[in-house]
Order: sequence, then C-alpha cells, then structure tokens
Amino acid sequence: MKKSLFLVILTILCSCHSRHQGVVSDDCDTVALKYATHISIVKHHDFTVVKLADPWNTGKTLHTYVLVPADKELPAHLPDGAVVRTPLKRAVVATSVHCSLVIDMGKGTSIGGICEPQYIHIPYIQDQLQKGSIADCGSGMAPTVEKIIDMQADAIFLSPFQNSGGYGKVEELKIPIIETADYMETSALGRAEWMRFYGMLFGCEQKADSMFAEVEKGYMELKALAKTSADKRSIMMDKQTGAVWYVPGGQSTLGGIFADAGIDYPWKDDDHSGSLALPFESVLEKAEHADIWLFRYNSPHDITFKELLSDNAGYKQFKAFTDKEVYGCNTASSTFYEETPFHPNLLLRDFICIAHPDLQLGEPRYFKKLHE
Repeated sequence: MKKSLFLVILTILCSCHSRHQGVVSDDCDTVALKYATHISIVKHHDFTVVKLADPWNTGKTLHTYVLVPADKELPAHLPDGAVVRTPLKRAVVATSVHCSLVIDMGKGTSIGGICEPQYIHIPYIQDQLQKGSIADCGSGMAPTVEKIIDMQADAIFLSPFQNSGGYGKVEELKIPIIETADYMETSALGRAEWMRFYGMLFGCEQKADSMFAEVEKGYMELKALAKTSADKRSIMMDKQTGAVWYVPGGQSTLGGIFADAGIDYPWKDDDHSGSLALPFESVLEKAEHADIWLFRYNSPHDITFKELLSDNAGYKQFKAFTDKEVYGCNTASSTFYEETPFHPNLLLRDFICIAHPDLQLGEPRYFKKLHE
C-alpha cells in the first residue's frame, strides 16, 4: 500500500504541473488556450505535440501532429502522430480562408499550391498563379497528386468533413495533411484562436499570438460597447436557396456573434452549432417580425429589392423587407469569407453598425443596405 502511494506521488511530481501560464515542467509546457475547445498544444524540449479533437465523435482524436524544427535532427523517440518539419516552406493551402490568414501572418511565400483558384479572390494568390510561383492543384475534394509531388509540398491543408471517407490518393503521399477543423469551433474567438497553431506551422508563432491578442482585444471592446446601446433589435439571416433556407444554429459562431452584438436572434435557444435547413414557412413563422435582415450572396452586381422580390415574392411578408431594413453582402466583391473567420471582430463591428446606429461606428465593412 505504501509502495503504491509512493509511486503515485512520484508520478505526480515528475509530470507537468500547473502554473499561471499553463501546465509546465522540465519536459513539457501546455499552451493555455482561452477559447478553442477542439485543439490542444503541448511543447516539449525538441518537439511540439498538437492534438485535434474529433468534433463529430466526442472523446476521440481527429489527428495528432508532432512538430519538429527542420533545422534539428529528428529525435530518436517521438510520440505517435504525423511528423511535421517546421517552418513549412511549400504548403498546399486548399481554402481562401487559410490562404488569407497565411498572408496576414507574413508567410505568403510559403504557399506553394492552392486548390480551386476560381474561388480564391486574393490578388497576391492570383498574381503568383499567373507567374507560376503557386501551383493550381485542382479540386479541394480530390487534389491533383502529380502537381503536389512536382512541387515537393511539405504539407497539405484540407478541410475535414463528417463521414467524408478520407482524402483518397493524397493520403498515400506520406505528406502531412493538416486538417483545418477550426470551422467546427462553436465560438468566433475559439475558431480565431487556431491561428496560434497555424503560426507554429509556418514559423511565426509570436506574430500569430500577437495577431490573436489584437483580435481578442478588439472583439471584447466591441462586445462591451454593444451593451451600452439603447437599441434592442432582432435579426434574421440569409435567404432561401432552392427549396431550403439555411439559417445559423443558435450555438453557431454567428449565433454567438449576434448575442455579443446585443441583437435578438429568433433561433438563439436552438442547440445546433451548424446551420439549420428549414422550409420557407418555418422561417416566416419564426422571423416574420425581425427588425433587420442580413444575407450573403454572390453576384456580378449588387442585388436590389426588386431582384430580391423576383427571387421569391414571399419575402414581402417579412417586416424587415417592408421596412427596407435589408442588407446584403456580395461575396464576389467583398472579402467576407477571407477575413471574418480569423477576424471576427470585423464582423461583430458590422453587426453593431447596423443594429446600433446610436453608437455611431460608421458604415459596415461587408454588408450594404439594399436599394430599390
């Protein structure tokens, strides 16, 4: 009994112990994350272990990465996981969102390839594609293996999906696949905090930490400001697509930003973190009296009230439509998708500008009021 107790005490003393900045010891230092819930980062002397929780299977791990500096010899003993030599120099980055973040971190030259360039409206990326400095690796769902081999990619950034069945031939390349599961975080700052992980991958950890601190500071200041507004308004989001109207779930990142902006949302009590696929009648029943209507669309020109009504005559039944309190975000000409995932403070500001004009923050960045 005494021997067992001694072993327990010895194990505790030899393991990482808690202090203000996280969990540390001679062997490891657990990075303290304030908002992200689907990622953990533990630094060791010669390497860093990053674990991504499986957002679709509670308690399971989606992926484990072992980050080892490229200028050091590979340690003889490493934990299980995909070894990533850092900093990355020739990464394939599949999404516009992550391309934008890498460029913001000052590491645009480390993007060696991209997927589906028709959806990446970033001048730097398009310019480098034309020059041949960045390779077009085809579809994000099935990247062109030959291109990835030719460019000698050192990592591939791909978005995981539930029941996707894996990444096909790309998995056979023995190149680390960085699963960008940040979009499954349930808070806006939680998703944004993943930039700290991405900064480690590209060798700009301090820059990424500084960027996140600035985003957090701006977000929290705006959240506090929203509470001072005398305006209490409600909002409805997006519009019907085919037979379905997708609205953000109550526990989604957008749902959280609505709450932080001091805006009432008809689905605030819903417990879904993704989107809800609803028929028109369900949206009308729930959001008929919403004060403001915001939606995103992709068009060569800015949409008008007349065009909106021609899409669906039923829109005129909404209070926001009759009051002309409708705002559209044209994603073909704005940087909404490139910026807002990792800069949610910018989106929060838009919502406050629109819902709380008494605070006089000026014009919104992404959403424009519709004209006749």
